[in-house]
Amino acid sequence: MSQAKEAKHPIKSSRTTFRIVEALKELDGAGITEVANYLNLSKSSVHNYLDTLRHEGYVMKHGQQYHVGLKFLELGAYARRRRKLFEISKPEVERLADETGEVVNLLVEEQGKGIYLCREKGTKAVKLDTSTGMFVHLHQTAFGKAIMAYMDREQVESIIDRHGLPARTENTITDRKKLFEELNRIHEQGYALDMEEYLDGLQGVAVPILNNGTTVEGAISIAGPSCRMRGERLEETLPRKIQNVVNVIELNITHC
Repeated sequence: MSQAKEAKHPIKSSRTTFRIVEALKELDGAGITEVANYLNLSKSSVHNYLDTLRHEGYVMKHGQQYHVGLKFLELGAYARRRRKLFEISKPEVERLADETGEVVNLLVEEQGKGIYLCREKGTKAVKLDTSTGMFVHLHQTAFGKAIMAYMDREQVESIIDRHGLPARTENTITDRKKLFEELNRIHEQGYALDMEEYLDGLQGVAVPILNNGTTVEGAISIAGPSCRMRGERLEETLPRKIQNVVNVIELNITHC
């Protein structure tokens, strides 16, 4: 998997446009003054950008507040549909959620982070602060570590240099040496565990999806409360169930 390189000649106005859109998301909607202060830009400049985005349908205005528009949803849906992995994996993810009753995730790597491509909830699934399209640090989750375990060391080093190893909980691996030891262990056993590394009280297991047995395409995970995700179920039963699903997906990737 290749990471996007820094643009040699970045266009300042384009970068500002996306910074403003991101600010609206982070602030959960904001007025011109709030965005200008948040990004240290002039109010007149922010007004011009927001007015243009609103005219093009990418930003909506309610009173004096601006919000990210649903036109981005159309683009995201298109980007997801064009991923062969999503179309192949979705019915398998749904089936696994029905069978286990837990939350099942399909994650891929993009620009050094993990993005939820598909999420399905079983009947016993807990409510989480994650959603389709959300980006996460790879080292904080089981599926992220499962992906990293099948990357070249140089690529993992590059991701760490770019995004760091920030802690999400006290159990998150934040030491580079310990992370590589963990990735080697995952590669040997074929699955990764999340031992409350992303969220306190939540544990999970993930298996990587490989193309021709070498190139990692993504990973599938099952997550649930620690009281249910432990012992034989966590380390044997669920990894086996995920692996069976992954085998089907890998065959379809190769032959479809």
